[in-house]
Amino acid sequence: MVKTTITQSIFDTRMLKDSVTKLSPIYLAKKSPVMFAVEMGFFLVLGIGLLHNPSSYFVNEKNLFYFESAIILILTVWFATFSESLSEAQARAKVDSLRSLEKEVQAKKLVDGQEILVPSKSLKMGDRVRVYAGDIIPRDGIITEGKAFIDESMMTGESNPAFKEKDNPVLGGTKVASDKIVVEITAEAGKSFLDEMVGLIESATRPKTKNEIALTILLAGLSLIFIIVVGTMLFFGYYLGYHMDISVLFALLVALMPTTIGALMPAIGVAGINRLARDNIVVKSGKGVEAAGDCDVLILDKTGTITEGARRAIAFIPMEKFTEEDVIEAAYASSFNDSTHEGKSIIELANEKKIEPSFMMEVLASKPIDFSSETRFSGIELSPKKKSYAKQDLVSKTSTNQAKTRVSSRVEELEESNTQVRILKGAVEAILKIAPKVNEPELRWKAQEISKNGGTPLAVAINDEIIGLISLKDNLKKDIREKLEEVHVSGISTVMITGDNLLTAQIIAKEANIDQVIAEAKPTDKLNRVVEEQVKGHVVGMIGDGTNDAPALAKADVGLAMNRGTAAAREAANMVDLDSDPSKILNVVKLGKQLLMTRGAITTFSIANDIAKYFAILPAMFSKVSPKIEALNLMQLHSPESAVISTLIFNAIIIPILIPLSLRGVKYKPELPERTFIKNMMIYGVGGVVLPFVGIKAIDLLVSLFWR
Repeated sequence: MVKTTITQSIFDTRMLKDSVTKLSPIYLAKKSPVMFAVEMGFFLVLGIGLLHNPSSYFVNEKNLFYFESAIILILTVWFATFSESLSEAQARAKVDSLRSLEKEVQAKKLVDGQEILVPSKSLKMGDRVRVYAGDIIPRDGIITEGKAFIDESMMTGESNPAFKEKDNPVLGGTKVASDKIVVEITAEAGKSFLDEMVGLIESATRPKTKNEIALTILLAGLSLIFIIVVGTMLFFGYYLGYHMDISVLFALLVALMPTTIGALMPAIGVAGINRLARDNIVVKSGKGVEAAGDCDVLILDKTGTITEGARRAIAFIPMEKFTEEDVIEAAYASSFNDSTHEGKSIIELANEKKIEPSFMMEVLASKPIDFSSETRFSGIELSPKKKSYAKQDLVSKTSTNQAKTRVSSRVEELEESNTQVRILKGAVEAILKIAPKVNEPELRWKAQEISKNGGTPLAVAINDEIIGLISLKDNLKKDIREKLEEVHVSGISTVMITGDNLLTAQIIAKEANIDQVIAEAKPTDKLNRVVEEQVKGHVVGMIGDGTNDAPALAKADVGLAMNRGTAAAREAANMVDLDSDPSKILNVVKLGKQLLMTRGAITTFSIANDIAKYFAILPAMFSKVSPKIEALNLMQLHSPESAVISTLIFNAIIIPILIPLSLRGVKYKPELPERTFIKNMMIYGVGGVVLPFVGIKAIDLLVSLFWR
């Protein structure tokens, strides 16, 4: 969940106690029929040992064999409950690390303009508190006054403080890194974002997915079949005159049943949720993780998912009669008060070219024109009151300039005519409406050339004249093409939905290797596309952060919401990303496939190694009454008793040996499903047959050294 060091050891007394509590037959009957059958075998074999020649069962070799078998059987069950408790302890440790953020702090509540110290738990919705640099924000709220950098690392893992200003939401438990703000409390005690996340994690550690339920039914069915087979063998043995030892028969039953996957299946499911939690993704239900493994259509937004979401200036393109230096000067001036990433990148590029406005003093005294969604431009307005002072200082400030540019001459000319000067940058269509003085065909051609290269053009104007364009480029995220290639290899098609124009969208899609593009998209287009793909029988994954995304997130099989998005989006999705990194949808899909591979691999191994166990137990059952059966004793085990004990020991210890694999998961490599199947059959199928032969023989050699 949170990328902080978890100091609490997961190997605590609570975990050990939990693993023992799970030995309850009632719990095992509900959760793991296979382990329930093994535990019933423990009671049966233990009872036989206690009832067999009770006057000498501490020294009788036969009784000792029964007790050893019983101990190994109960250890087999305990290893299974231990693996589940271990995976749950990891999730619990993450919950505890989150709860450590819920500190009782003294809040500076504002009452009639005065600060009053009160406990944070006493705050109610609507209360206003002042938070200074270094203080913990007591509860979720909205900034009503001031602006500051907020350290959210303890909540999201993001190392860089986030800039917040008026009307921005803030989270309780985060720290103000600079300045001071006034926050209006918006969450009641126990209902904050942090409380919600804790609740999601706790509720996400239990539910079974459909695949797990299907596998549970399969294992229960196999167990029932093997019980019938072994029970039939008992009666047929007596009918044919063979003495059948109940403990040996039950050892055969345990050896035949897929105990490995039965023991590790709960741990695999919980561990999958934990691995997503390490990526700061909260899973609200097992459904999303399961669906991610079968996802074959991925709907992606462009900005912030495929691209970095931060466009940078890469070039200045002048119109006819103007030079690049002219455009740089005007672009610099229009961006001087622009604190956005784009505005800063324009200044940085101008500095790289070692050019700044020759009328810098006027720029310093200018009035900012802020960007708005209505105007779609920003810039500065030169103050007439300051121009005389600016001209006096201009001699010393611009002495390094070799000559006046057309822009500086134009600014000076407008000032001398006492005309108000506005230097603007913005969308081409928006600037054209207020600055028609331009060769429009030339402007549109140059703007189109920028779009063809995947960029976004901004027009730069001085009053009613457009002098050039700024080319902005939102670069692809690092390794995004390689990540999407992995997705394609896995048989998943990708769809990019963006509000950008078609030309820019197609260029980005080509660079990122996206299959399909929906450009100039409306808010309803995501939902429509999700429904369209599902009607075709596809399993759809998508991301979103807005209220308008909520219907699509709820409809998608895998819905990943950003935690900085709206409450509606978070509630609709079945996963929430605390880092608000849309590209993590790729991590979710890869993990879903990895979980399916892990279950498949361990199931294959569990069933395959029954073959070797069969050749170990069966000769031990009949070798004394039928010498011909000895031909099946391929392992040449020391004795029937050592064969049974060795097989049961191997069957037990293979569970804790495979716990790291179940928690970590089988290594996922993007490739065709057919190739993955063949590779896993060779590794876990053949390996599942060979390893027990080697392991049981090695254990038998050790057991024979101590066997009386």
